[in-house]
Amino acid sequence: MQNKLSTESYKPAEDTFFLEDHIKNERGNCALDIGSGSGYLARVLSKSFSIVVGTDVNFDALKTQSSKTTNLVCCNASDALLMKFDLIVCNMPYLASYEILDIATDGGPEGVVIPMKIIISAKNCLKPDGKFLFVTSSLSNYQKIVEKTKKLGLEVEILDKKKLFFEELILVQAKNSI
Repeated sequence: MQNKLSTESYKPAEDTFFLEDHIKNERGNCALDIGSGSGYLARVLSKSFSIVVGTDVNFDALKTQSSKTTNLVCCNASDALLMKFDLIVCNMPYLASYEILDIATDGGPEGVVIPMKIIISAKNCLKPDGKFLFVTSSLSNYQKIVEKTKKLGLEVEILDKKKLFFEELILVQAKNSI
């Protein structure tokens, strides 16, 4: 299995803008953008959060962000962080794939494997009553992602759906109820 890592990050697209519409009015002290890529969502969060951290597994993408934030960490999801966040967002790789050829888009079998790794990592960084908002798709087994996330002890709700020509985007909220 060969992962595609390039110096280019995932360019903001319809799924990014869909998530942006739902986070631009969020407020709090600290927010995390997992898989920050271009830094677009981190920049949106920086307008309403005191501290914003962006993570990405692709160091070159972090170095060349078009929308830089000051707090960048190269790691898998939020595995290297000890900080707790009010809000975590992720436009995760959700496409169903037999192999992970492009880490920016491929979610593994049924589009579930990589998203669940991200969700487990994010759960560890949520404050009590913190929220994790992420985008998935009808092209993945999003029902399985929702069920597995509930089994982690998070309150899960589908906040919105957006029909595109070839798929439906699904915005999921997972809340820490501890």
